[in-house]
Amino acid sequence: MTATSTPAENTGASALPKSWDPSEVEAELYQGWVDAGYFTADPASTKPGYSIVLPPPNVTGSLHMGHALDHTLMDVLTRRKRMQGYEVLWLPGMDHAGIATQSLVEKQLAAEGTTKEDLGREAFVDKVWDWKRESGGTIGAQMRRLGDGVDWSRDRFTMDDGLSRAVRAIFKRLYDAGLIYQAERLVNWSPVLETAISDLEVKYSDVEGELVSFRYGSMNDDEPHIVVATTRMETMLGDTAIAVHPDDDRYRHLVGQRLPHPFLDTEVVIVADEHVDPEFGTGAVKVTPAHDPNDFEIGLRHDLPMPTILDTRGRIAGTGTRFDGMDRFDARVAVREALAAEGRVVAEKRPYLHSVGHSERSGEPVEPRLSLQWFVKVETLAKAAGDAVRNGDTVIHPKSLESRWFAWVDDMHDWTISRQLWWGHRIPIWHGPNGEKVCVGPDETPPEGWVQDPDVLDTWFSSALWPFSTMGWPDRTPELENFYPTTVLVTGYDIIFFWVARMMMFGTFVADDPAITNGGQRSAPVPFENVFLHGLIRDEHGRKMSKSKGNGIDPLDWVEQFGADALRFTLARGASPGGDLSIGEDHARASRNFATKLFNATRFALMNGAAPADLPGLEDLTDADRWILGRLDEVRAEVDAAFDAYEFSRACEALYHFAWDEFCDWYLELAKVQLNERPDGPTNAVLAAVLDALLKLLHPVMPFVTETLWKTLTGTTGAAASLVVADWPTASGIALDGVAAQRISDMQRLVTEVRRFRSDQGLNDRQRVPARLVGIAEADLSTQVSAVASLAWLTEPADGFTPSASVEVRLSGATVVVELDTSGTVDVAAERRRLEKDLAAAEKELAQTTAKLGNEAFLAKAPEPVVEKIRARSRVAAEEVERITGRLAGLA
Repeated sequence: MTATSTPAENTGASALPKSWDPSEVEAELYQGWVDAGYFTADPASTKPGYSIVLPPPNVTGSLHMGHALDHTLMDVLTRRKRMQGYEVLWLPGMDHAGIATQSLVEKQLAAEGTTKEDLGREAFVDKVWDWKRESGGTIGAQMRRLGDGVDWSRDRFTMDDGLSRAVRAIFKRLYDAGLIYQAERLVNWSPVLETAISDLEVKYSDVEGELVSFRYGSMNDDEPHIVVATTRMETMLGDTAIAVHPDDDRYRHLVGQRLPHPFLDTEVVIVADEHVDPEFGTGAVKVTPAHDPNDFEIGLRHDLPMPTILDTRGRIAGTGTRFDGMDRFDARVAVREALAAEGRVVAEKRPYLHSVGHSERSGEPVEPRLSLQWFVKVETLAKAAGDAVRNGDTVIHPKSLESRWFAWVDDMHDWTISRQLWWGHRIPIWHGPNGEKVCVGPDETPPEGWVQDPDVLDTWFSSALWPFSTMGWPDRTPELENFYPTTVLVTGYDIIFFWVARMMMFGTFVADDPAITNGGQRSAPVPFENVFLHGLIRDEHGRKMSKSKGNGIDPLDWVEQFGADALRFTLARGASPGGDLSIGEDHARASRNFATKLFNATRFALMNGAAPADLPGLEDLTDADRWILGRLDEVRAEVDAAFDAYEFSRACEALYHFAWDEFCDWYLELAKVQLNERPDGPTNAVLAAVLDALLKLLHPVMPFVTETLWKTLTGTTGAAASLVVADWPTASGIALDGVAAQRISDMQRLVTEVRRFRSDQGLNDRQRVPARLVGIAEADLSTQVSAVASLAWLTEPADGFTPSASVEVRLSGATVVVELDTSGTVDVAAERRRLEKDLAAAEKELAQTTAKLGNEAFLAKAPEPVVEKIRARSRVAAEEVERITGRLAGLA
């Protein structure tokens, strides 16, 4: 038995730098891919189509870690499908982000000492377009840093000419179908932004306030009166009723009576309504229909007046009281003090913790406010969106989230689509001089002298058209014919209601459009065939990332520090359907180390002459060759199954452990032995074949390092010299050789046990020890002697060899004894401690299995295979106890 050496470095290895530095190659590689047109989709292609539309990030923003996860997973899917021979369209774009963009430009104007009103609507909109042209491209540059393989030639913006036309077209169709209407309804109102905002833009948090109980009616307890409580004292200026439960005997005699309002020349009526909980508080509820959602419903049921007592800026207005003009928070105090002065305040509880909705954009508490707005009637649209999933036209991954989908679409409320902004899609309704209204489509002209509605559409309205408007709808286009419906939507489960549902509603609404069906020649009932919902990113402690907590991570910081591949692998490795993922710098560092491991392994293979070549027949391959090739095919199948099921984490884990644990840690070491014994053997071809397939399998997740290594390994040049367009690995036909795999498994166990013995004895890793292998033939490991000697650092024993220690290893076919002459290097005390530890474990196993086999109840209930397995474990434990006891007795 002798140690091995390695051949000299070849020219392939010299083409690689000494170490992997992603910053040296990423930008150039990416631009090369774009320039080569690899990401540009051809609608005239005869290949099967595969398409994804990028959820459009806000034009005002920059990519956060959630975006990076989204983009990584979409890039993984599209890169793999491109390699599998599909014509891939990954369509990028940005959202005009109505509120966010207008707020940003207004702040810039304020810094210049002016306002949007000073400019006027048209000039202000021009100012926003100027900002968009100058500063709205941040995200595009960041996407390039991540390696996004998007079709930049089809980059879209929700307010470009084509999408604006699509918005007007679908608005008119919905309006003409009676699915868009205008009405006074209660909406979430932002006094800072002076507009209605969507549910998505309201974030609830607990705040400390006060709960004040006060008295309506007579101050004499014997005369009609009633006590109510509120956290918003100012809203009592809009009270028009007090509600009690119909079965509440305390108030039954008061129902229908009217009590004077303390500050207004009006009265509040006492109504009976089943919404009231008689067990909560006093069992009586003040009703302010224009400023509370529950009160609004009560007001509708009882036909109550609904006076609005707050203006657009959140100031008291129109009450005729001394409180008019006060900010709502100042009025809250003033009203309480005025009621207290009259002796009407019964109780005050402070601090009182309660949940309050805040505007995500401006941060202030939102105000429920009755307002004239435009709405989409969603009942039939939501039903179609629900039926699309029930019928299987769209499949939600994971299936466990279907229940959340149905809970939302089956109980959806009409959608407020108007916003009191200047930046956005202007509502295409024109108003006539006598109150007439007309909806004007994209190819129509409004009546002369009529005035367009001042409101703009909710940003989500144009985003709901994204899958088909970006491909040219309402026109019939090659993109719609070949790439619609899209194959999959990738997004977080947190916006399933706000965006996914709305795209489904509009997609099903236009399903019969000739532009969608290609003149009736095909069916396209939904905007996407699959919806993959991933979880949220959390920090390493499981906390949701946020700026306020200071635990947010800029993905570009990790790209700078660890490389884009490391960021991408970290995110994909943690992504499972519907599950949140916790990450920290340690995860990114481990991914960078993995990229470095791949780099070093490829460089080693090239140094040892690895080069692409046809593999010989199986009969000319070693056990190690057959084992690694069979495992490669198993891993390829597992990776394919995982990616097809959107189980990115499982695919990455399989690739990581195969690459690191099996290929790098074992096969490369075995290759050294084989190359030393037979330099002209098939090992170089096997090394190249495994690396070729491994780099292809990893490319969708880690495109930069794999591209660099693969091009060096294969030496390919020319227009198609890229993994981006290389063929995805398919079944090789090399099934896992069970005999070879068992030999390699036994060899690994034998080497591992000898290494453990050496470590226990404090032997240097490179200190060679004379050894004799007893029972190696009986264990069917004769072909592995060189490998065991090399990997365990053993040498051939000399004449007169006298072992001073031995290691017994039970393998699948027999026990192998490794007799060693450590010549005083063995620490007898350490070896005794090691054996005593092994003996204790064997005795514990024997005791546990003996106890189970002595339990009559267990034996009566357990299946025979289970009982037999425990009997086998007991026999092995008994043999181990006997063997180790003998070893201890023989120690000096």
